[in-house]
Amino acid sequence: MRRNRNAKIVATLGPASTSREVIEALFRAGADVFRLNFSHGAHEDHRARFDTIREIEKDLGRPIGILMDLQGPKLRIGTFKDGPVNLVAGAAFRLDLDRDAPGDIDRVALPHPEIFAALTAGTDLLLDDGRIRLRVERFTDRYAETRVLTGGKLSERKGVNVPGVTLPISAMTEKDRRDLDFGLSIGVDWIALSFVQRPEDIEEAKAIVQGRAGIVAKLEKPAAINHLDAIVAAADAVMVARGDLGVEMPAEQVPAIQKRIVRSCRRQGKPVIVATQMLESMITAPVPTRAEASDVATAIYDGADAVMLSAESAAGQYPIEAVRMMDRIIDQTETDPYYRDLMEASETPPQADIAGAIGYAVHRVAGLLQVAAIVAYTNSGSSALRVARERPRAPIIGMTPEAGTAHRLALVWGVHSVMTADVGSVTEMTNFASWAACEEGFARNGQTIVITAGLPFGAAGTTNLLRVVQIGASPSRS
Repeated sequence: MRRNRNAKIVATLGPASTSREVIEALFRAGADVFRLNFSHGAHEDHRARFDTIREIEKDLGRPIGILMDLQGPKLRIGTFKDGPVNLVAGAAFRLDLDRDAPGDIDRVALPHPEIFAALTAGTDLLLDDGRIRLRVERFTDRYAETRVLTGGKLSERKGVNVPGVTLPISAMTEKDRRDLDFGLSIGVDWIALSFVQRPEDIEEAKAIVQGRAGIVAKLEKPAAINHLDAIVAAADAVMVARGDLGVEMPAEQVPAIQKRIVRSCRRQGKPVIVATQMLESMITAPVPTRAEASDVATAIYDGADAVMLSAESAAGQYPIEAVRMMDRIIDQTETDPYYRDLMEASETPPQADIAGAIGYAVHRVAGLLQVAAIVAYTNSGSSALRVARERPRAPIIGMTPEAGTAHRLALVWGVHSVMTADVGSVTEMTNFASWAACEEGFARNGQTIVITAGLPFGAAGTTNLLRVVQIGASPSRS
């Protein structure tokens, strides 16, 4: 089950991909990580999919990552007395806290006092995914008098966005906390945190998770971009949630923001997922548009760790075909000589510490010797992440005795996860590494591999060892 590409595929599960047959087919087609979207579905539905993934993993002998995506706060207007209203540009429209009074052409409830607390005169409010735009003229802590800038039909319970404003609200609701407890109880590997605005949102989640899973910061609020480097530093991985970003900022700014986020993640050695509308036409069509294929390729050329399918694999008519298409686009892009030129041109200086120096040295040694593989023996995943940061030509084997680490590394660029036993010496580790490189089809007798690890074994974040090994005849585990 070795992939012939470096970037990974995250596939969302849903009504179109619930059965064992479809989930296994998605994995065989190229999915490396499965996303469970907790905005939809009951806990028992997600548990059933989780159990199915772990059964497939056991049967096929390949670690599979599982990402739970928390819903996050949903800011919505109230109801209307006589159905949808048609707001006309230039008209006055009031938003207030009176949730018991149904709305009409002049007003509607906005039962979120935290929004009124953050308003200033001139603030724009976006309703229904940005289709309607209001500008605040007067406000108190209980209501806002606005002017309609962009009108249209407005139905009840539509979403509200407040671009450019950091709202005094936690990234996790009570529902999210219940969902998080459930996800941790069954053993998810990654937790995608919605509505991240500042690094403190990540720290709040980490205090609950206590290292039991990795935290993915979903960057969907423009306010988060103001704290980009600090959020990337606090998170374990990042998701570029382009759909929500495109609601709250001009669409023409999103491509540049995407590149900026990917650069920050690569510089800090954090996995980054590019998501939303990657192959959206494949929800209803068996092939994507040329523009969508180019969009996926652009994320790969930027050096993203993973690209994600949402409705395409969760509710679309062609979920397996969508994964296969994404797999082919990634493979074709990575075989382009220009791709390698871009990876080398976009290198950034390593962190000035021992682990950073080892990761940089591994990349240089592997390139100079044209090794068959790089083996990162790691408990926490840190050694593999350091190597992946450098985007080497040689494949990376993430060899670990920790199942959770093997699952999380399924998201990381270029890393092929392999479960192994604990080792007690460098010699034993070398034997395991040589055996794994041959067993997994990366090397053969007489070829050279580079091994990196941390001593003492079992201590997280201690990458300090580089070893060059020529594989002898019939390498074994002992």
